[in-house]
Amino acid sequence: MQGLQAEPSSPSPSVTHRGKQVERLGRGLVALPTPQGVFLSWRLLGSDAPDVLFNLYRGATRLNAEPLALTNFVDAKGSADSVYSLRAVLAGQEEAAQASQSAEWLATGTQPFKTVPLRKPADGVTPDGKAYTYAMNDGSAADLDGDGNYELIVKWQPSNAKDNSQAGYTGPTYLDAYKLDGTRLWRLDLGPNIRAGAHYTSFLAYDFDGDGKAEVMLKTADGSIDGQGKVIGDAKADYRNAAGYVLAGPEYLTVFNGLTGAAMASTDYLPARGEVAAWGDAYGNRVDRFLAGVAYLDGSRPSAVFSRGYYTRAVLVAWDWRDGRLSRRWTFDSDIEGGEVRGQGAHWFSVADVDGDGRDDIVYGAATIGSDGKMLYSTGLCHGDALHVGHLDPARAGQQIFMVHETPRCYGEHGLEMHDAATGKILWSMPGQGTDVGRGVCMDIDPKYPGEECWGSVGGLMSAGGVLISEQHPKKFNFALWWDGDLLRESLDGVNIDKWNPASFSFERVLSGADFGAASNNGTKATPVLSADLLGDWREEVVWANADSTALLVFSTTAPTVHRLRTLMHDPQYRVQVAAQNAGYNQPPHPSFHLGVGMASPKFQAINWP
Repeated sequence: MQGLQAEPSSPSPSVTHRGKQVERLGRGLVALPTPQGVFLSWRLLGSDAPDVLFNLYRGATRLNAEPLALTNFVDAKGSADSVYSLRAVLAGQEEAAQASQSAEWLATGTQPFKTVPLRKPADGVTPDGKAYTYAMNDGSAADLDGDGNYELIVKWQPSNAKDNSQAGYTGPTYLDAYKLDGTRLWRLDLGPNIRAGAHYTSFLAYDFDGDGKAEVMLKTADGSIDGQGKVIGDAKADYRNAAGYVLAGPEYLTVFNGLTGAAMASTDYLPARGEVAAWGDAYGNRVDRFLAGVAYLDGSRPSAVFSRGYYTRAVLVAWDWRDGRLSRRWTFDSDIEGGEVRGQGAHWFSVADVDGDGRDDIVYGAATIGSDGKMLYSTGLCHGDALHVGHLDPARAGQQIFMVHETPRCYGEHGLEMHDAATGKILWSMPGQGTDVGRGVCMDIDPKYPGEECWGSVGGLMSAGGVLISEQHPKKFNFALWWDGDLLRESLDGVNIDKWNPASFSFERVLSGADFGAASNNGTKATPVLSADLLGDWREEVVWANADSTALLVFSTTAPTVHRLRTLMHDPQYRVQVAAQNAGYNQPPHPSFHLGVGMASPKFQAINWP
């Protein structure tokens, strides 16, 4: 498409400055070529009045006879030269023409994706003489410049990245920030004293101080270099031991300016590693298990939560970035209080308001920590690799948590289970068959059963209400996204999007990213760089890298839908779960309301923006 324009929307007069602070987004208008013409979709914002409608223009020609209630449209006469614009209609009055926003999408030819060129770091050599290269890994999205459009923040991982259990040197990890037109805003070099791997380098990109522009927060060390070339700490320090681990030297938490990459503040990373063996082993596996997430702990403004440890001791620290100052809100330490949290952590933590008090809580695997930093409960079923948090069962009030577990002597008969998010009460479970249940997923794939269906790498397929649908389970369980026109969710596994066919008990291919050169990340975890509702209407986009990591490929659906929903990124729970999509073994984001077949009209949370 030659160009897109979207008029900025004024907040509804009913919107107040109560509720949770979110990004002020534009309409996210996208245009994609299809055999039927040009497919267009755009955001319904969290601030929009319930009766807002839209007029869509190609050039000066209005395409709709009557204002549109839906947020997608097919222009049968559109072409690669078409220029589109969108205006909201309130109480029969079209918004006045205003200065246009920058185009969020610029598609050319017949390719169904946006290409964002990348600048790959140079190859390197470790101190023991082994060469390594770089590949694109996990990412995040945030509005770094305050223009209402998302930028992508992505991690470059060296080919010698290690699991914590593996010895060996690694190359440094880099973070880049890109606009969707391929402009690189900055690069962070985490340096030799931050080991590369899935459990070492969680980062958060979010507008923590409410100035309309996102910051980036993550763990740094001596020798880390900010986006302006300034070194943090001692530039000459190298704390790597002969096995490649970093078990000495200072550790920092740093806040970076999202627009420039400049380090704005650093403090000691908490908790300090202390005695390495006290975390469960002496060689450095358990001491360096890090996670991070965003949570509205006061019910209004976002805080950053960084953690250490989950196999044994678990420590979570909440931080606020306000008025140019980084301050600690609270610390939870299982060695001091809440000893029942010891050993209950997962490879990713999720965030949700589990008790309905308006403030977010931290679902740290089999235990949940309240918004005040105190333990709410522990199921006692111990560590696991995957968990899902959302309103999974619409027949129940509140939210539910589905989790799979690793240790048979701990989980007993509950290898896969759903529990009440507020109380920890087990609602139903399936045996783990004496194994480490390594995968698990919940998504609405079968319209016959209310709510989301859940399964794992062991056992059968269960409905959210605890009905055993089949003794067998679907063979894909890595990730999920909303893609086509109905309210069911599709499987996202590797570079494939597949739809479940209950009649044949099988997945059927919808899109193969391999046809366009896409590649997935993280081995058998097979995840994309990012998947979230980044553009267009409420359906989710998927961002893959290409096979040689020279570009990002941003895919958006071209399937029309009759369902009108607000952008999921204005549901604060969904938004904070997206923010943690680069951490550990991340799982698909879930909104605070049930989204699926037969869903009720969602009760949207109160929000405000800078």
